[in-house]
Amino acid sequence: MVLVKKFKRTIIQCLSAVLMNANVAGFWKGKIYTGKSKNLCLPILNCYSCPGALGACPIGSLQVSAGSSIYGISFYVLGFLALMGILFGRLLCGFLCPFGFIQDLLHKVPLLKLKIPQKLERIMRFGKYLVLAILVVLLPLLAADSYGSTVPFFCKYLCPAGTLEGGIPLVSMNKPLQATIGWLFSWKILILAVVILSSMMIFRPFCKYLCPLGAFYSLFNRFSFYRYYIDRNKCTDCGICGKICPMNVEPVKTPNHTECIRCGLCKNKCPQNAIQVEKTLK
Repeated sequence: MVLVKKFKRTIIQCLSAVLMNANVAGFWKGKIYTGKSKNLCLPILNCYSCPGALGACPIGSLQVSAGSSIYGISFYVLGFLALMGILFGRLLCGFLCPFGFIQDLLHKVPLLKLKIPQKLERIMRFGKYLVLAILVVLLPLLAADSYGSTVPFFCKYLCPAGTLEGGIPLVSMNKPLQATIGWLFSWKILILAVVILSSMMIFRPFCKYLCPLGAFYSLFNRFSFYRYYIDRNKCTDCGICGKICPMNVEPVKTPNHTECIRCGLCKNKCPQNAIQVEKTLK
């Protein structure tokens, strides 16, 4: 029980990655699952083109619907994401996202760890909001042709999760696809390589600086049903929580900071047990 409690988040992350990509046969067949469950959005970033994926990526769905002359912005997708954000905030990033889990594992590699200066990091964090606004919403809306077709700009030109989960497995298992590889695939591999390398040195760089879904959920962190509070009767302002936070947040000042992924490290390490989950959710 002690071991399970210690690795509780890791166990949940592993189960989430397996369950959301349970079409194991797709990996050796090199085919995308097209069952009815693909009509449903997952609450996290998980590539639609992953051979194992059982659901649709919400960011991919937003881009496709945004450029459609028939559907426009999908209120189903937006409503679903807003509901998830209101209920959980970025807890979903910390516990359910497979690509976040991969970054967590990469950061355990014994390599030099970099600490980005606080002022620079604050600027870099805006990157994910720009990605959400420009690549996910504006460009698909403005660049659609007369037939309602558009390019899923984020998926096509940036998303490293799509390259890892979808692009590499499909290309490796399909010779016809291998013959069509061009500059775009090389570009996506380069982005993935940069994210992988940087993940070894910086905790979750993609989540911090580029992920549009993380940007969306962060808007709900301060008032989501799942949130932290500081018991001022117990807190001694020792600063331990801020020093150990991998997302560079100071929980004692802003326990529901937009960058907090609810990993629980500060809560578990607080010597006074001063960081708690809101009582309504205990």
